[in-house]
Amino acid sequence: MPGLPGDNLSAIRDRLNLRPYLTREPVILALLSALVVVLFLAVTGLSRLYHAQQESLANRWFMRGSTDLKAGRYSGAAEDFRTALLYSRDNYISQLNLAEALIGLKRMTEAQAYLTNLWERQPENGLVNLELARIASQEGRTEQALRYYHNAIYATWPSDQEVERRVTRLELIDFLLRINARTQAQSELIALAANLGDDPSEQARVGDLFVKAQDDEHALAAYRMSLRSDHRNLAATKGAGLAAFELGRYGIAQRYLQAAVAADPQDAQSAARLKITELVLRMDPFQRQISVSRRDRIVIQAFAAAGERLKFCSTPNASGSPANGQPDLTQSWETMKPHITEWGLRRDPDLVETAMELVFRIERETSTACGPAAETDTALLLIAKLHEGS
Repeated sequence: MPGLPGDNLSAIRDRLNLRPYLTREPVILALLSALVVVLFLAVTGLSRLYHAQQESLANRWFMRGSTDLKAGRYSGAAEDFRTALLYSRDNYISQLNLAEALIGLKRMTEAQAYLTNLWERQPENGLVNLELARIASQEGRTEQALRYYHNAIYATWPSDQEVERRVTRLELIDFLLRINARTQAQSELIALAANLGDDPSEQARVGDLFVKAQDDEHALAAYRMSLRSDHRNLAATKGAGLAAFELGRYGIAQRYLQAAVAADPQDAQSAARLKITELVLRMDPFQRQISVSRRDRIVIQAFAAAGERLKFCSTPNASGSPANGQPDLTQSWETMKPHITEWGLRRDPDLVETAMELVFRIERETSTACGPAAETDTALLLIAKLHEGS
């Protein structure tokens, strides 16, 4: 049934009344959206401003802490870095520098706590491993110290990695020498020398460390490597002479020690070693390319020196008893003495070896019973050692 005209008019009137609201709603939504965007941007800006201010404060305190740390003002540095961490709590470098300041203050427990946390975050960090190694070495935790030192050697370093690793290995070697772990120190030194290059001062330093590790063979090699690049290096020249002397290579020792004494006449140690070296070279009857007559004269001289050593050792000491407890040596020497002449040695060439065996025996036994030996006796002892087992 068709609707009445009045009803249609009412519907039209209602639609006309809603039109303002319908046209206003999108505008309101747009305004609200814009307001949300503005508020978001404002909050973001404020947040960025806040974080920038926090970062600026953190940097300011970090710089102050770095200055104090370099100057050795550890207490001030620790407070500076703590303040910096209030504004940047997880800053790795600030925590690391705080740990170093605490180490400077000898507050090892606190420093280790920070370093352990940093190690867990970055176990490959070279400086963190090195600081942990130092703390462990000071506290006598040898195994942990060695582990951290090796970690540091093969870790990541922010600057020149080769230099940092070499410095770390040198520190490890010093630690091994302090705890008398010479075999391990020698191994580390060999690894270091293999990657050292031709720097004469570094090679000389490694030579000194080999001497401390009682490895004269590698010490001599390091000194000679140093002298190839800088033949005027006095420390390397002296070191090479002393190392060669300890190895019983007296011809090489003489050359280097002569150069060392010529360069520094006040070098008493090199001069003393040179004197003994020259005596060894002069008094060894078994060296090659000497005449029979010279050999015989050397044997007569050595035999006489051994006799004088026996006389000195036979002098009664303060208790009234002879210092030498080997009277059979004196008897053997006196029995052989009439035959130790140039004619007697020429007549019986085997007597050379027999006489020198007695000389060496006298020098060995009196060296422990009679106190310091004269230079000639020291030379004879070294000659005896040189020909042991031959």
